[in-house]
Amino acid sequence: MSGTESTDRPGGEAAAVLFDVDGTLMDTVHLHTVCWWEALRQGGHTVRGARIQACVGMGSDHLLDALLGEDRDHDEDSALSAAHDALYAQYWSRLAPLDGAADLVRACAARGWRAVLASSAKSGEAKVMTDALGVDDVLFAATTADDVQASKPAPDLVREALDKAGVPAERAVFVGDAVWDAQAARAAGVRCLAVLTGGGFSRAELTDAGAEAVYDSPRDLLSALDGSLLAAPPGRRPPGSA
Repeated sequence: MSGTESTDRPGGEAAAVLFDVDGTLMDTVHLHTVCWWEALRQGGHTVRGARIQACVGMGSDHLLDALLGEDRDHDEDSALSAAHDALYAQYWSRLAPLDGAADLVRACAARGWRAVLASSAKSGEAKVMTDALGVDDVLFAATTADDVQASKPAPDLVREALDKAGVPAERAVFVGDAVWDAQAARAAGVRCLAVLTGGGFSRAELTDAGAEAVYDSPRDLLSALDGSLLAAPPGRRPPGSA
């Protein structure tokens, strides 16, 4: 990762954009849905794919609470999670970024934002996605599920990303695709933008959860960057402004 050289603002405080990865930068939500569907089926649970998709982005503990109930037999959680991980690992070599995702990260870094990946994935999986994105040279930092004890919608991952970015909440913007992202960002005091590429939530649901604006895709947000919260870090003029 590039460190501070390319992202610090001369003569001012740093600011950061925190990116969720699955469904926001990477086209992976449908893969997680299928893998959780199969893992649950192997464990004797029949759960509709649409219900599973709406829970992708939570940590596995919250996801299983939502799908199977909090009063379930928790002794099987590790086996279910391991089955999902094994099934999902079969796709690692084929994981692909969403259209415009890499360009969006690069554009934000070029405008002076510290670009931080705030992924709920485990470290090995997160490394595969980071490599597939191909933006390591402009990233300031990255967080994974291994860095925190409580997963989204708890704010721990967002706060850890802020710590790694070295910025306060008021100088950061979170970009995600799920209600859980918006809820975690709001609980951490960070403003939030959302994209619809996760496919699990409507524009209204994301707005109600705390997203200040919702875009169709990373490419759509990139094309609207000058009029968005990411036009420029606080205190810096957007490119081309007088």
